[in-house]
Amino acid sequence: MTAHTAVPVRERSPWTLKLVPALSVCLAAPVLFVVQIVWLGWVLLAIAVASAVLVDRRHGVALARSDEPSIARDISLVAIGQFIVSLIPLHAELDNAAFVRFTLALGGAVVVPYVISRFVYRDRAIAFPWRGGGRWTWWQWAWLAGVIVLGYLILPFYFITSGVYTNWPEVTTPELIARLFVGVGAVGIWDELFFICTVFVLLRRHFPDLAANLLQAIFLKTRSLWYVVTVHLLFDAVVFGVLVHAHNPDAASLFLI
Repeated sequence: MTAHTAVPVRERSPWTLKLVPALSVCLAAPVLFVVQIVWLGWVLLAIAVASAVLVDRRHGVALARSDEPSIARDISLVAIGQFIVSLIPLHAELDNAAFVRFTLALGGAVVVPYVISRFVYRDRAIAFPWRGGGRWTWWQWAWLAGVIVLGYLILPFYFITSGVYTNWPEVTTPELIARLFVGVGAVGIWDELFFICTVFVLLRRHFPDLAANLLQAIFLKTRSLWYVVTVHLLFDAVVFGVLVHAHNPDAASLFLI
């Protein structure tokens, strides 16, 4: 199967028993990574995998088969990725130990599901289409410009007036600024590799595309991972600039606040 192989549209109804494991695995994300109640997130992941196995059995789908999508197989891959990330603290830190932790956890959340899908399940559900989509059209270039403009107008006001920037460590030296730049960009790339190339691609084999968010809809239109990553990195570049400015308000800045 290719990365975008899905069940025929007529069979991808959102109102099936598959919705139970899908909701459970999706609800686990905010529990694990926002409110950070790890044990409850793990319970939701376990419920997701167990209910997916039951759904497959009800429909006579074998977990080991690779000629048709298995909800248990796909949900398990999403759950494994989330479980790996949940093993580390998610505080924004810039020291060497934090870089190692995040590299192993975020990298593992992408690599491990890919390896299991490709070599254990003998499936090609997960792929990273860097070269897909052909040349970018005028509206894609316009959207890139729009991302920069919207980020410039909205993010400084939001981050500084709300105090959200304090969630990141102070960056007052060139070394810390460089580490922040690398960290923000790396997490941005990981977002696309995991949430689009892994989670979204697996779920859309079972559900309609309507549930996808705007960024995922752009991915479907362009089929170019390079484009999606570029959009995200441009947005993150503005975030990086805002954080540096917020922690160094006396320094020269291009922002209006």
